[in-house]
Amino acid sequence: MIVVCSQCTTRLQLDDAKLPSRAFTIRCPKCQHVINAQPPVAAQGGEQGALGLGESPSLEHPRFKQPAPAPAFNPNVADEQPEVQSYAQPSSVDTSEVVRLLAALLQGGGPGKEAQTGVAVARPAWERRRALVCVTPAHRDALAQQLAEGNYQVFVADDSSQAIERMREEHMDVVILDPGFDPVEQGAAFVTREVSIKRPGERRRLFFVHLNASSRTLDSHAAFVSNVNMVVNPADIESLPQVLERALRDFNELYREFNNVQSVAAI
Repeated sequence: MIVVCSQCTTRLQLDDAKLPSRAFTIRCPKCQHVINAQPPVAAQGGEQGALGLGESPSLEHPRFKQPAPAPAFNPNVADEQPEVQSYAQPSSVDTSEVVRLLAALLQGGGPGKEAQTGVAVARPAWERRRALVCVTPAHRDALAQQLAEGNYQVFVADDSSQAIERMREEHMDVVILDPGFDPVEQGAAFVTREVSIKRPGERRRLFFVHLNASSRTLDSHAAFVSNVNMVVNPADIESLPQVLERALRDFNELYREFNNVQSVAAI
């Protein structure tokens, strides 16, 4: 069994014969971070895997299916029908991209015309920030609802494959990650890795948030240790839009000159 540390992304090889039958913890030898792990699920009923000896890979097997990106959160469904899962598939048309191109045409530019270097670009008031929520089910709906009320375009991931596909499909302004997200597939480690491998310019365009019950909201030391932009305690989810707005304002001020040189709008 291979366990990935969510702190430093170190891969640890464990002997399957010595693994306990229940959930266990192990300390990373590199960064001393405590890792919560689940033992692998044994095959039931004597079934053989699709990659057994003498067999060809089955396209019906889950590992060969194309993962879907995280769906968009629909707050109206949550208000009207609480018993129905409040997620909806996003539209295939990126309306924000259409609005951006129309704004460029109205300003005398065009989609093929480059912006002047060193000119500050303001973020259009109608363009909503995109937020990807990668947290445990206990906080998922409440957090997504607060972000939607804060005028965010929210995408909610059920597992690591949905989160990574959404991040690769389109740019996210804010990513909120719970260290306990998708523990079976080590989801926190893979989402953290997806963020860390971004180019410096792309990483500066992403605001990475940890939802951590053991830290205080806006604890700069905890954020530095976790290599994220901000830490939020689950007890402060109701005030998340206000806290996030303050943190993003400071973040944009920090990179204001950089954004002006690159002629890109603030997050």
